[in-house]
This record gives sequence, structure tokens and C-alpha cells, in this order.
Amino acid sequence: MSKDFDVVVIGAGPAGYPAAIRCAQLGMKVACVDAWLDRQGKPSLGGTCLNAGCIPSKALLESSEVYHRVQHDFAAHGIKVSGVEMDIGQMQQRKSQIVGSLTQGIGSLFKANSITAFHGRGCVLGSGKVEVTPTEGDGEKQVLKCKHIIIASGSEPVELGIAPFNGESIVDSWGALDFSEVPKQLGVIGAGIIGLELGSVWRRLGAEVTILEALPDFLAMADQQIAKEAQRNFKKQGLDIMLGAKVLEARAAGDKVLVKYEKDGEAHVLEFDKLIVAVGRRPCTDGLFSKDSGLQLDERGFVQVNEQFRTSLPSVYAVGDVIGGAMLAHKGTEEGIACAEIIAGQKPHINYDAVPSVVYTWPEIAWVGKTEEAVKASGVSYRTGSFPFAASGRAKALEAAAGTVKIIADANTDRILGVHMIGPYVSEMVAEAVLAMEYAATAEDLARTMHAHPTLSEAMHEAALAVDNRAIHAMNKKIS
Repeated sequence: MSKDFDVVVIGAGPAGYPAAIRCAQLGMKVACVDAWLDRQGKPSLGGTCLNAGCIPSKALLESSEVYHRVQHDFAAHGIKVSGVEMDIGQMQQRKSQIVGSLTQGIGSLFKANSITAFHGRGCVLGSGKVEVTPTEGDGEKQVLKCKHIIIASGSEPVELGIAPFNGESIVDSWGALDFSEVPKQLGVIGAGIIGLELGSVWRRLGAEVTILEALPDFLAMADQQIAKEAQRNFKKQGLDIMLGAKVLEARAAGDKVLVKYEKDGEAHVLEFDKLIVAVGRRPCTDGLFSKDSGLQLDERGFVQVNEQFRTSLPSVYAVGDVIGGAMLAHKGTEEGIACAEIIAGQKPHINYDAVPSVVYTWPEIAWVGKTEEAVKASGVSYRTGSFPFAASGRAKALEAAAGTVKIIADANTDRILGVHMIGPYVSEMVAEAVLAMEYAATAEDLARTMHAHPTLSEAMHEAALAVDNRAIHAMNKKIS
């Protein structure tokens, strides 16, 4: 059985479904093939992001933060609360309802744009042919014929041979979102974004959390001034982050997990109730293409593409996590949309120097552009300006005055090279920095832009002023 389309998209995650929608907007006949099944074994659009990543994790982060604030922050506002309890079942139900509404929303968008959804595994047979194997029921395989194929199969958690998942006590990031009770002792392998967010959720709810990180530096991909401030905040919150701790083995022993690790040349063993393995993600390419298709992967297993997302096969493109780079939903979305426009003959552009990153802990961490370490290594002469949220009236009113905004600018042109921040709701503030960099703004441009008072965004304004040593609400550097 075969069907004809202009475009077949493999994957309905944050790269795939926007690509499908944009293709449909541009007048193409589109099909989208997706294999994701929810915990009940039912098809669910949205990929990892909506089903087992971005959205459910933010739902739990919000619930756990509210619970934490009731216990620790409300008294400062004069609100006295006693006997506070967390209903984990209700928390998880709320998370599932949010996920369900959004994944169903994608289905509605597909219908509105006349996109045909196929629930199954897509396999590229070659240019113009995609085989679909149903993921539920006993349906027959079918071949979709098309003019173009967009691969957006995404990524999946890396499984360590020394700590294999068992779905119960040793879990990946999806499993960590589904705990039915708070573990007393929780271990996390990996102090990256996922490990920190999941560790924060369960720490706020009462777990004793130990995070084991093999690297000697905390958040090595972030600006180290911001990373060090984040590390101090997490320590105050009770997160035990052990750097330079190389895990040697993790195994289930009865109802416990024993983790053997090495630090400073000595071996140690820790015991946990649950262990989360969050050491990165790998591209989903298993069964993605037939052996004789000719689709080429790079040495790390990512699909090889050129600057126009074209693979080694004519009229076959790839976008999102499966091609590497920053494994971020918003990066994949922009690639999917750009790819659709390229197929339509347009000439879109993505500025990979202006891709924002966010860690949704509390305080939040966000950045865009180069770190000070990267700028220094490049040899470019630069200046920095920073401003603490401790001097922000809005942050104080929120009882959330921890953190800093830092701007790095070229010393000769004043062009903004990077913006890094830790503080309340900086996930929302970073958009201003992205826009500024997209338009090649200078620190002076931000400094001359009026910001409402009192707002958190004033910290960005003051940091821009500080680049030129003229912050109004903070001490400036001495001029020699």
C-alpha cells in the first residue's frame, strides 16, 4: 500500500511538527510519521519535549517550587502556613493533564493544516520513499511516496553500560518524572541541565540528593562567573554536587542502588533508593533508514547535513537533535521551519551565535552568545558589565534577590558578544538579549533603551550601563 505526498516528516517533536505545519502553510501536501507511545501505550505527538522532557519537567519544577516557597518564603510576606503536605499523585496528575492538552493540541493543528499523521516508525528507503511500521495494533506496513523527506527523529537518553536502566531504581530522565513517591536518598549521574533540574524537583520535595559529575568544573558550558554563583546557591538548597566524581559501576541490590565511584584517585560507594542517569543524549537513528539507502552519518552517529539541512540523499533533509549541535527544542523548531522554507525555494537564515540556553532551576540560569572564557580565548579585547538582583527593587519585592546579569561586549565596537544571567525568571529576560544580538546591538543600544520600573529587566539595563562603567544603582569600577 502506498500514498503520495509532497513532504513526509519523520518525527513529531519540536523540530518535526513545526516543519510539517510550515510545509502545509506553504501549500504542500504533508504527512508526519511519529512512533511515540505514552505510558498507556497510546500514540502521542510532541516527541520527547512534550511527553518526557521540557513540558512535564517544567510542570514538576513549578509544583515543587510552589511547595518550597510555602514552606520557606511565605513567612517573609506575613503569610503563616502550617501542616503543609504534598500530594505526589495530584502533582503527577496535573503534569499529565498539561502534557495531554498540549499533545492533543498538536493533533488539532495537524487537522487544521490538513496534515496526515501516521503512528508508526518511519524508515527512509531512499529518496522519495518512507516505510511506515505501525507502533500499535497489527496494521500492515505501508510505503509513503513523496518529493521530499524531512528527518526529525530527535534524540534519546544515553544509557551507560556501567549503569543500565531497569525502569525501577535506575532510570532515565523520563522515569525520573514519574516517581510515585519521594525517594529518601536520590542519586543523579550528571550535573548538566537535566540532572540539575530533576535533582532540584525531588530535593524541594524532601529527598536528599547527591549529584555525581565526572568533570572538574561545574556547568562547564556556561560562563564560569555565573556557574560559580549557581553552585553556591544550589549548595545552600541542599544539593550535594560532587565534581570530579567518575562513576565506575551502579547496580540494584534489593530495594537499593549501590554506586561505586572514583574521586581524587580513591574509590567510594554510595547507597541510594533511586538513581537518575542524566549524562547526555544520543541521536535516534536505529531503524531510521534501510542499509542500502545511502544515508550517511558522522563519526558520532548524527545524520550528516550541509548548511541547507540536505543529507547525502537527494531531496532528503534532517533537522533538530538528530543532526547534532545544541540539543534544544527551540533550535530544532527554527531548523524545521527554515527547512520547510528552503524546500519551498525561500532563503531563511538561522543565527547559531544567538541560540539561548536555559536551566529552569531556582534561581534560573540563562545565557546567549559567548562566555567570558571563550571570548578571552579568542583574543578579542572585551569589556564586561554586571548588575546584581540584590539591588533590584522588583526582585526584592518577589523575595527573590539572588543572582546577577552579566554582559560581555567587544571593547572596540561595543557589540554585544554574550549575555549571561542567574536570577528570578531570567528564562523570560534572555529573549531581550537574543533580540539584541540578532540585530547586532551594542551595549550602548541597550543602555539607551528605556526599561519600565520596577521590573526585573532593569537588571539588564543596568548591566549594559555597567559595561561603560556608568551603572546608576550599583557601584562602578574605579577608573585608573
